Amino acid sequence: MTDVSVVIVSYNVRADLERCLASLHNPAPTSTHEIIVVDNASADDSASAARHWPTVRVLESPANLGFAAANNLGIRQSVGRNLLLLNSDTIVPAGAIDQLLTKLERDVDAAAIGPRLIDTAGQAELSFGPMITPLSELRQRRLMRGLERGDPAIRAQVEAMTRQDQSPDWVSGACLLVRRADAEAVGLLDERYFMYTEDVDFCAALRARGRRIVFTPSVEIVHLRGRSAETAPAATRAAYRRSHVAFYQKHHPALAPILSLYNWLRPL
Repeated sequence: MTDVSVVIVSYNVRADLERCLASLHNPAPTSTHEIIVVDNASADDSASAARHWPTVRVLESPANLGFAAANNLGIRQSVGRNLLLLNSDTIVPAGAIDQLLTKLERDVDAAAIGPRLIDTAGQAELSFGPMITPLSELRQRRLMRGLERGDPAIRAQVEAMTRQDQSPDWVSGACLLVRRADAEAVGLLDERYFMYTEDVDFCAALRARGRRIVFTPSVEIVHLRGRSAETAPAATRAAYRRSHVAFYQKHHPALAPILSLYNWLRPL
């Protein structure tokens, strides 16, 4: 059986997709693998660009399905015993996928593992965290905004946090390796989330079965962050709000009306 199926969802980021695919081929993982690109009805000929690599299978959606549904489409067409959900705006260094596979296979209690995500300058991204609650969101946003401002104290804090092996509640869907058996046991990703929070929800479902989520700092992936979102910022903000409310409706139903009212009072 194929060791890993790499599923990449792409939307109007042809240059990033080409860069990502090039990194997966130069050199390719030594583990047996397949690469599936799910193109979400891009208008920039991304699908044709992906076919430059004969080893890449391209699935073209007639409409933009969103992140969760497009990943599920790719997963259902895949054969690997492990699944790597990988953003098109990532660059994968040599050996990274093989290292992730080795770490996951050695930890029998773990369902999924995520690497340390960095930008092109080597600055760490906060790519894991506690379950979403109002309080945890405030803490996470403080750190994210500090990173965006280049706050040296926040950067040092995130640097220290991302240098430790740990078992958080979730790891980022930008690069998430999961055992197929675990993914199928929870019904794959919840398609009510068009974009954002689907990775937190997916990890929550895995943990609900008594399985662990793992973050490892010893494997690094470059993440250029939010490139698809930049092509349609207003639509992206609206999609985030819908997914955010859907998450609260599912996990914190008593708070969902308050969040909906807050969004209504705050223009996009």
